[in-house]
Amino acid sequence: MKGKNQTMLSEFLLLGVPIQPEYGRLFYALFLAMYLTTILGNLLIITLIQLDSHLHTPMYFFLSNLSFSDLCFSSVTMPKLLKNMQSQLPSIPYAGCLAQMYFFLFFADLESFLLVAMAYDRYVAICSPLHYTSIMSPQLCVCLVVLSWVLTTFHALLHTLLMARLSFCGDNVIPHFFCDMSALLKLACSDTSINELVIFVTGGIILVIPFLLIIVSYARIVSSILKAPSARGIHRVFSTCGSHLSVVSLFYGTVIGLYLCPSANNSTVKETVMSLMYTVVTPMLNPFIYSLRNRDMKGALGRVFHEKKIFL
Repeated sequence: MKGKNQTMLSEFLLLGVPIQPEYGRLFYALFLAMYLTTILGNLLIITLIQLDSHLHTPMYFFLSNLSFSDLCFSSVTMPKLLKNMQSQLPSIPYAGCLAQMYFFLFFADLESFLLVAMAYDRYVAICSPLHYTSIMSPQLCVCLVVLSWVLTTFHALLHTLLMARLSFCGDNVIPHFFCDMSALLKLACSDTSINELVIFVTGGIILVIPFLLIIVSYARIVSSILKAPSARGIHRVFSTCGSHLSVVSLFYGTVIGLYLCPSANNSTVKETVMSLMYTVVTPMLNPFIYSLRNRDMKGALGRVFHEKKIFL
């Protein structure tokens, strides 16, 4: 009975970001500004794509879904982090911790699949421009997005259910700013071998395979351009693919480095900083990367504001 009582944890304590107390207010203001920028930036992209008919194309359909995913992905961790930074007891209920883990996995996976769909869209646009309209039909685009949502739902649910079956002993302190799956496994006092095996297997499917598909897509794009090199062709590649490659590098670089290539020398501070990169920084930078490097987005912004001035 005593052993069973030890497993009945009602909450976990999140240590948050390891910063000095005297810098607490400064970092709170910084994180709040970053979160608000993420929300407003991604909402702006979604709104522009919905309002401007020129952006009703497969590329921007995927981009609007990516912006929605970024918005939600950041909202899974940032509000709780900001709240805990102002709290004397930075706790999270057991059920809330599992829910946070589920939605964290869900939107991280969704971003991974959407980046693959965007890479395929760029591949078809550059390597098969004459057949682009017939290949990237509205039906295919919707199917790719729906498939992404379905796969991420089952993957996140699988890990959450496997985590829910574990027993947790007296230690309930998570040295992180959110309920990270690897941090939770370290607190479990029951056998985690199945969880670790599933993480290894599904990690390859959800992260490595999409990453390789993106690399192959862009390798084919570069190969296609190099067969008939021209200043216009090279400029086209950089203008249409540069922003996407920037996002891919930011997202996959930190995630693969943190989860699939862990180092025994990784400190808690290093892991936290790397986690902040893909949970906070990447969703915030995506709107700037796509809007500042994209003439279509700039044009849409100008048209929307011009129409508002006319109506006013």
